[in-house]
Amino acid sequence: MIFTTPHCFFSCSTSLPFSLSKKPSFFLSKKPRLSTWVSSRIRSSSLCTASLITSPDSFEVGRLIGSYGFMNVTSYSGFQSGGDLEFSSGDLGQLRVQDVGEGSVKIRLYEGRIAQGPFKGTPVIFKVYPGQRAAGIEADMMAANELNAHAFLQSSSEGISKNLLLLLGGFETKTGEQWLAFRDNGKYSAADFAKATSEKISRARSLQEKPWNPFEQAQAFKRRTYFVIRLFQGAMNGLAYMHNHERLHQSLGPASVILNTIVERDAVYLVPKLRDLAFSVDISFSSLEEGPSTFSEDLWRRASSAGAFTPMERRSFGIADDIYEAGLLFAYLAFVPFCEAGIMDGFSLQRLLESTFKLDVMATREYCLADDRLLEAVKFLDLGDAAGWKLLQAMLNPDFRKRPIAEAVANHRFLTANVL
Repeated sequence: MIFTTPHCFFSCSTSLPFSLSKKPSFFLSKKPRLSTWVSSRIRSSSLCTASLITSPDSFEVGRLIGSYGFMNVTSYSGFQSGGDLEFSSGDLGQLRVQDVGEGSVKIRLYEGRIAQGPFKGTPVIFKVYPGQRAAGIEADMMAANELNAHAFLQSSSEGISKNLLLLLGGFETKTGEQWLAFRDNGKYSAADFAKATSEKISRARSLQEKPWNPFEQAQAFKRRTYFVIRLFQGAMNGLAYMHNHERLHQSLGPASVILNTIVERDAVYLVPKLRDLAFSVDISFSSLEEGPSTFSEDLWRRASSAGAFTPMERRSFGIADDIYEAGLLFAYLAFVPFCEAGIMDGFSLQRLLESTFKLDVMATREYCLADDRLLEAVKFLDLGDAAGWKLLQAMLNPDFRKRPIAEAVANHRFLTANVL
């Protein structure tokens, strides 16, 4: 069980709904029981605080608002260059059946609020990890890993980043379920924004509605550009905070970014927040010297394949691996919200970049120019003398050593200059 230590609760979040993540299948029969493992991690970190709420009586649970799961990737056959192995989700249809399997962990989401104390009435979102009876020890290991990541990040003397989802508390039920209470900063994700926006474009261009006039088209493009830039920059600020505090995200995608609004006219109030730390990896040098854990074993295996062997090299590889995932997120945000519904999706875009053009971003641009349905996305990335394409190329560089750090991405001129 997770909540064995009074007044000491930090916990878990999740990954993309059935997201393709570079995570191995779990072979946990030789792992210690969760309570023992968590208690030792907590004692060694000395990061517990008494500020989080751990009593179930302190919460009120509302309606079920959704559920999602995970996919395990057990082998890889995607793009490879320079020894740096990256899984191409575009090759999904070509993989053998045993390469990809649905994980047993199913997360449920509920609305709720704090029912008593000084924060009474504060809205929360509950994430519920199933107990061992339903999902085995895998769910507990994910929850414990999330616990460790939040314990570290939320106990920083520098304060928590405004671009990370805030954990308020949680509790364990008699059946072993872990109920994790996060501040309700919005129920929409970047994926929801992209979907809603692409559907709006489709409706506006349909025969049933009047066509946009040129002025309104230009204004809509500017609003969307500003919103997407603020969204991505906020996500990168959150990632930079994690990296500066020795944590990798390792599950970054459009559903991992929570938004307090998806209304483009309200972009000035937009505060993106990262969630989904269940696969987070500790890259402090003390951790690197201890050897791989359940959630870092595959990462360090790929690091060795890329020629990263020393703790410093492995740390650099891990950061660059997060940047690569962030690059795919940037590509998603550059295309999906600027195209009609169904024209582009994350899998197709990744296949285009990795398999078709072998991460040659400018060659991808030439291809997209020939398709009228993708011209708005090209126009977006062309801003600032093609600054968007240049940033994307840097983040997806096949050589992990040449990828920028998260802070450099957040401060890139495409995200900070007035590219409009």
